[in-house]
Amino acid sequence: MSPGFLTWLLPASMGALLLSAGIQDVRSREIANWKNAVIASLSPLWWLASGLDPWPGMAIQLGVALLVFAVFVGAFALGQMGGGDVKLIGALSLWLAPLHLLDMLLVMSVIGGALTLAMLIEQRLRRNAGAVEVPYGVAIALAGLLGLREPLLNQFIQ
Repeated sequence: MSPGFLTWLLPASMGALLLSAGIQDVRSREIANWKNAVIASLSPLWWLASGLDPWPGMAIQLGVALLVFAVFVGAFALGQMGGGDVKLIGALSLWLAPLHLLDMLLVMSVIGGALTLAMLIEQRLRRNAGAVEVPYGVAIALAGLLGLREPLLNQFIQ
């Protein structure tokens, strides 16, 4: 299998997993651990296929992902995010270069804020009491899919 083939197969696989995670989060407000584990475990293959050097490239990628994961574990500890969402962000962080990761996190925040606002409005219109459970995996998956466009389409730019 050539690295060129993997540069299409791996992101396509990750895209399918992200879609599946977003759909599952809408349906059950959970994201399966195996999906997060597969996304994370495919990242070293992605690093190799995309030509990332072991040092310092892979080390930086891993360090940034661990930092992002730690920040979102803090949000989980404060009750602001679900565990599946945190694991999905951590797994996705392994795939995106630091600047693209920052873009993804910003897009995720905007989509998540819009989703939260829409759900709050719906709750008020239906006059439901209680806290709103936002399927934030949808925002993470959409932002991740948008982040995938860079490595897939950028190879055509000369």
